[in-house]
Amino acid sequence: MRFLHPEFLWLLTLLPVLAVLRGKRSAAPALVFSSTSVAAVIAEGRKVGPGRLLAALRLFSLVFLILAFARPQLGDTTTEIEASGIDILLAVDVSGSMEALDFTLKGQAANRLDVVKSVMHTFIGERPNDRIGLLAFAGRPYMVSPLTLDHDWLLKRLDSLSLGMVEDGTAIGSAIGSGLNRLRDREAKSRIMILLTDGMNNTGTVSPLVAAEAAETLGIKVYTIGAGTRGEAPMPVTDSFGRKRLVRVAVDIDDETLAKVAEMTGGQYFRATDTESLEKVYDEINTMETTTRNIKKFENYQELFPWFVFTALFFLVAEIIVGRRRLP
Repeated sequence: MRFLHPEFLWLLTLLPVLAVLRGKRSAAPALVFSSTSVAAVIAEGRKVGPGRLLAALRLFSLVFLILAFARPQLGDTTTEIEASGIDILLAVDVSGSMEALDFTLKGQAANRLDVVKSVMHTFIGERPNDRIGLLAFAGRPYMVSPLTLDHDWLLKRLDSLSLGMVEDGTAIGSAIGSGLNRLRDREAKSRIMILLTDGMNNTGTVSPLVAAEAAETLGIKVYTIGAGTRGEAPMPVTDSFGRKRLVRVAVDIDDETLAKVAEMTGGQYFRATDTESLEKVYDEINTMETTTRNIKKFENYQELFPWFVFTALFFLVAEIIVGRRRLP
């Protein structure tokens, strides 16, 4: 229920004031009798005073009259939201090199994969109307989640990503090819792939540039992201005695090939060297691939003010009847 003119409800605050003022004006008069027996005879003639009842009936009448002026309405509203029509496939490198500790998370050193998962959580949360899928790859691609609007389930699948879930290697071309197979038959207004890796293509049956040619033919845009510091990064290793220590390893990212893949498909290549720059990359892609929503709102309300008017009249008539009743 709603009130079409809720400003009239402020008048209800005046009723307690009116009740107090009326009480002050209607103070009982004092009469002096020469004998208590005379007062007793008069008291027997009138046992009930209608003053309080009349005041209550009048207040109830005013309450319902004010509510009627506020136009109470009962109904329902139906809102239909049409999805934007953008299909997004997130491809994430889960090879062993993603364990490098050159990123931070909540002020602490963290491996690349954990940071990527955190940033993707935010990205997915900002795209509620898009179908989004998730693909992991290392030595081969692995479809973690098909394209879906059920983002709660998608986030659970994202949390399940772990290093070593796929045999090691970096099959960038095969990952793009597998993603294209998921996007090619979709009837979406826009289809994009966001591929993140920290290495160079060193395995797989398809080269990245051949896969990019296929994406260009299908009209699928590929954004590529190279994740990792420049030069060397700290990598945790376990020695022969089972002790963990950090060693410096070279960061080898094929910037040239990744940039070429993005250029061929109409996308863009980004280099993220730390957590802050990675967040900016996904923010920029989010801005570039804007999503639109078509909202249709249907309202159906029934007027209730006649019932409040009738109720107010009922209390008013009751006040008149009680006021004219003669008490014995």
